[in-house]
Amino acid sequence: MSIKLSVPSIGCASCIETITKAIQAVDTQATISGDSATKSLEIDSQLSEAKIRELIVVAGHQVA
Repeated sequence: MSIKLSVPSIGCASCIETITKAIQAVDTQATISGDSATKSLEIDSQLSEAKIRELIVVAGHQVA
């Protein structure tokens, strides 16, 4: 499943790396690409959107 999320708290590539690590800790096959300029993520994962949102919050970020 591929989803696109707006994450207003993304400030730099390091933020995207932190979120990527949090998601891949649960789904090692997940692919995450992000853009700090648009503060958005595109995530391809077997996890539910609710679980992905939860992992982003646990990583210290807010999902719009």
